[in-house]
Amino acid sequence: MGRLAGLRALVTGSTSGVGKAMAIRFAQEGASVVVHGIDDEGGARCVTQIQEAGGDARYVRADIEIPSECESLIEQSGVLDILVNNAAIVPRSTLETTDAGLFDHTVAINLRAPLLLIRAALPGFQQAGGGCVLNIGSVNAYCGETGLLAYSISKGGLMTMTRNLADALGPDLIRVNQFNLGWVLTEREQIDQERQGKPTDWAARMPKEFIPSGRLFAPEEIANYAVTFVEPGPFVTGAVLELEQFPIIGRNPPKVIP
Repeated sequence: MGRLAGLRALVTGSTSGVGKAMAIRFAQEGASVVVHGIDDEGGARCVTQIQEAGGDARYVRADIEIPSECESLIEQSGVLDILVNNAAIVPRSTLETTDAGLFDHTVAINLRAPLLLIRAALPGFQQAGGGCVLNIGSVNAYCGETGLLAYSISKGGLMTMTRNLADALGPDLIRVNQFNLGWVLTEREQIDQERQGKPTDWAARMPKEFIPSGRLFAPEEIANYAVTFVEPGPFVTGAVLELEQFPIIGRNPPKVIP
C-alpha cells in the first residue's frame, strides 16, 4: 500500500516538468491522478507512463485562464482529496514591458485560476470530510528578479492566498500549504535559458553562489517533498516551505572581488 493509496488527486500543469513528476510520483504511491494541461501529446505521454507502471491516471484538457474551464476541470475530475495548483506561466518582464495585457494574463493563470479551482473543489472537499491543497509558488514571491516582475507579483499573491485560505478552511479540515521553489531544471527552463543565449550546458556552469550543491534541483526531487505534504498525517496548514539551496531570509553570500 502506497502513502497515497485510495486518494484522488488533480495536478494542474502536469504534462511536463514539476507537475508531471508529481503526477507520476503520486500514482506510484497509489493515488488516482488527473493529469491536466493544454499539451495533449504531453498529457497522453504522462498518462501512458503512469498506466504502464500500473498506476491509475487520465488526462483532462482545460485552459484555466478561462474561469468556466476551471469549473469544468474540477467537475471532470470528480470529488478530490488532493489539489495541486502547479500550472503557471513565467513571462520575462520588467516595469517597462509589463503592460495591462501581460499583467492580466499572468495573474489570470498564476493566481486567479488557483483561487477558482479551490473554490470549485470546496464542495467536494467538504463532502469528503476534508482535503489538501498544495500551491506551487516561487522564491520570487518575496521580491523577485528585475526581469520577472509580473511573475513575482503573481507568486506573492499566491502566498498570501495560501495563508488566508489555510486560516479560513481549517475548520473544514482542508489543509492549504505552499512550496516556494528555487531553481529547478525542467524542460521549459532549459529551453528558456537557451533562448536567452545561454549554451546547452549552462546549468553545469552556474556559479556556486546560485547553486551551492553544484547542480539545480530535478523535478523528481520536488515531487518527493510533495508526497509528504499531501499524504494523510498531522494537520499542518498555512505552511510555506522554501525549497531552495540557501536561506531566503538573512542570506549574506561572500563578497568576493574578481
